[in-house]
Amino acid sequence: MTAAHKRDWIEVAATVLLAVAAVSTAWSSYQATRWNGEQAKTSGRVNKARIDAARVSGLANAQQQVDVATFMQWVDSHARGEAKLESFYRARFRPEYSPAFDAWLATKPLQTKDAPPTPFVMPEYRLAAREEAERLDQTADALAANVRRDIQRSSNYVLGVVLFAVALFFAGMSTKLTSGGLRKAVLAVGCILFVGTVVWIATFPVSVAV
Repeated sequence: MTAAHKRDWIEVAATVLLAVAAVSTAWSSYQATRWNGEQAKTSGRVNKARIDAARVSGLANAQQQVDVATFMQWVDSHARGEAKLESFYRARFRPEYSPAFDAWLATKPLQTKDAPPTPFVMPEYRLAAREEAERLDQTADALAANVRRDIQRSSNYVLGVVLFAVALFFAGMSTKLTSGGLRKAVLAVGCILFVGTVVWIATFPVSVAV
């Protein structure tokens, strides 16, 4: 093979590498942008879940305050022996609170030394709003983990862009050198870097617009 043919072969290979590396760079840039968009959308869902959790938690706190207030009024009227007023407050217990109060009353707290101090420590005392707030917090935590995952994916694709750019650099340099051996070496480094990056990028998830 003549020196001219060898040079032509190297230039063709370099041109092919430049073309596929350029396309791969564009693809990685697109994916990095897509995953940035994914994490932005998920971040919005995280914020919404946090806001909803705070709102529902506030409702749970307000409900518990109502339960405590009516319980204290009941205790006060019971201590004074005002049966009518005692019945008045008991009739106004919230439905969620009544089972805990009845279970607490069944322990005979005034006669039993080891009885629970208040209905609020009873297993029967459960607030649906508080459970919903905890569920929303867990949802937000899971979504936040997805945000961190998407950020990492975007960063990986950005690194892919950098590696493809380096491969482009080696491919371009191989066409400028005059030494045949050096041209081959530089082109080989570019090809190895490109193939290695492609294999690595192929393990990444893909996000596409719908």
